[in-house]
Amino acid sequence: MSAMLQHSAVQPVDPLLTLLELARKARLARGTDELAFIAVNDTHALWPYRQAALWMRESRIQALSGVVDVEANAPYALWLARLCKHLHATLSEASAISAVELPSELASEWAEWLPPHGLWLPLHAPDQGVSGQGPAAGGLLLAADTPWPDNILPALTEWTDIWLHAWQALEAGQTGWLARWPVASPGTPAKPLWQRRTLIAAIAAAVCVIPVKLSVLAPGELVPVNPAVVRAPLDGVVTQFHVQPNQRVKAGQPLFSFDQVALAAHRDVATQTLATAQAEYRQFAQQAVSDARSKAQLAGLLGRIEEKQAEASYLQDQLQRASVSAPQDGIALFDDPTEWIGKPVQTGERVLRIAAPDDIEVEAWLPMGDAIPLAEHAQVELFLAASPLHPVKAELRYIAHDATLRPDGQYAYRVRARLQQPAAADTGKAQRIGLKGTAKLSGESVPLIYWVLRRPLATVRQTLGW
Repeated sequence: MSAMLQHSAVQPVDPLLTLLELARKARLARGTDELAFIAVNDTHALWPYRQAALWMRESRIQALSGVVDVEANAPYALWLARLCKHLHATLSEASAISAVELPSELASEWAEWLPPHGLWLPLHAPDQGVSGQGPAAGGLLLAADTPWPDNILPALTEWTDIWLHAWQALEAGQTGWLARWPVASPGTPAKPLWQRRTLIAAIAAAVCVIPVKLSVLAPGELVPVNPAVVRAPLDGVVTQFHVQPNQRVKAGQPLFSFDQVALAAHRDVATQTLATAQAEYRQFAQQAVSDARSKAQLAGLLGRIEEKQAEASYLQDQLQRASVSAPQDGIALFDDPTEWIGKPVQTGERVLRIAAPDDIEVEAWLPMGDAIPLAEHAQVELFLAASPLHPVKAELRYIAHDATLRPDGQYAYRVRARLQQPAAADTGKAQRIGLKGTAKLSGESVPLIYWVLRRPLATVRQTLGW
């Protein structure tokens, strides 16, 4: 009677119901870690045991009963890994084991780590069954203080098959379409790993040769196409500006003036000197009627009169040029006029530009390290800082042959690109000269791997001198 009570205390009331409950938990598991925890802990509902270990052929000890994380380098875990590897190689069916049946190097430590009665449950892939016709994906090791009855082995074997099916389904869902490749299941031999690597290598090679547009970025801005540059016509000091920055002007409209006091004084002196020379010439002309010496001096006086006339004409022309007018209609482009007033300028120095408001194009400065082959009429997009979501589209007009030293100390090639359509129609907002941003210059199609490694390879080559 006591034996029957003891047996009923450890024997489940209905193993089938317990098996169904475990299968439901396996189906509802949200990951392989949770499923491994169920294998080593909830299997206790089918038959009581003291310790359990889940061993997978690829990941070694996957889970241990009673602990959350497995310390892979712990002595217990290392000994269990060697034990499970030996059982995996020698047993293909569910079998009760003990220290007597093990090699001496494993049997000597059995009593230190496990109870006397063990049970090895190999995990076979569904297409292999439990007949051992192929290597198992791993195994579940159970250890108890009492012997294992034969009538519990079918339930435990069925439970491991259900559990392995759920494990493979979770692996397929977590690793994506690669896990659905026929050789990716955990129950297959070493061949799948090679095939998986081959597939990944093939996909990587295919991705590397995908053609992409070779493009580079460069600072750019909107500039006038054919501006009229207004330069200082003479040496002098600017005294007044008649226009403001970005003001629309008409052809002939006064722009700025020079100090005319000194020029007027020089002109008056030259005019008076000319009058004196003319009076002296008339005097000697009257004396030449009776005096041969006076007649000989007339040629020199006539040359002096012509010299003074040229000087007076030049000074009068300079005085007229002291007031500068607009050469064409457009917008006056210059800095703050107060920076120019009172400033001495030299002949030929640029003061301002006159540009048509709708005659604009893209100017970019391509660094020497980013100089890529650009075809004629290559595509250029300018992403303005004021409107980065609406690029201004243009096509390459020319790229300079010689690099120019920029204010930042780097050499760059000047790039000009004409707009494909007016900026206002392109972005929905009127654009103006002087707006800056980032220009994207697109070249020919190249493999993706070249697009990725172009700059690193150039840096390595410059550093190592290859």
